[in-house]
Amino acid sequence: MLMTVDRTPKSITKIVAGAALSVVSTYLLVCYFLIPELWIFHDSRRMADFSKMVTTTEQDIPGDPINVGLVGKKEQIIRAFTAAKWDPADKITLRSSIEIGLSVVLDRPDLDAPVSALLFDGRKQDLAFEKPVGRSADERHHVRFWMTTSLEPDGRPLWLGAASFDRGVGVSHDTGEITHHIGPDLDADRDLVIGDLLKTGQVSLTFERAGVGETKTGRNGGGDPYFTDGQVHIGVLHDNPSE
Repeated sequence: MLMTVDRTPKSITKIVAGAALSVVSTYLLVCYFLIPELWIFHDSRRMADFSKMVTTTEQDIPGDPINVGLVGKKEQIIRAFTAAKWDPADKITLRSSIEIGLSVVLDRPDLDAPVSALLFDGRKQDLAFEKPVGRSADERHHVRFWMTTSLEPDGRPLWLGAASFDRGVGVSHDTGEITHHIGPDLDADRDLVIGDLLKTGQVSLTFERAGVGETKTGRNGGGDPYFTDGQVHIGVLHDNPSE
């Protein structure tokens, strides 16, 4: 007895949908769970060589190095970046992820597009700001900040941050995850952040401290190469911006 195969449009649609779901599920499993674990095992010795002045991804992969800092209260930092025309970045949610995707695909603005989470001292960033380049969120300058427990003589906290330039959207060279790729010159964006804040008149002075150290062949959490002189440039905000 011959068996017949159901080739109706409805059955074909179910087969295609099932295949698509299988492909997506496999991609998510491999790129977001399996490969990160293999990466950590393979590069564990390289991770041990990094100083504490480097962020990590949520999979414990070394991310962007700390290269910028601010002394001031949270509201002072927000006020300074607002004056410098940098926008606060959204938290990552389903809605914000869809909006940034549409911004890139449709080449339309998304001024508060989210930035991915990086960890420093075991915590996600406390603040994040961005400065778009062009119309969409495809290219942008951005910086993340973490409030530290270090206090300056006036009692205000030291915030350490990681500034970089997103040059486009793609997939991670290490894991295959969808991500922004950064430009290699991290010092340029560090200097841009401090320079823009200085122009607002809300920074009283700047100083430097040692960071990750001079690095010519660095790689961030997405596998993007970077170089830096390894210094952290820190701006001290006016306690009273009218001063």
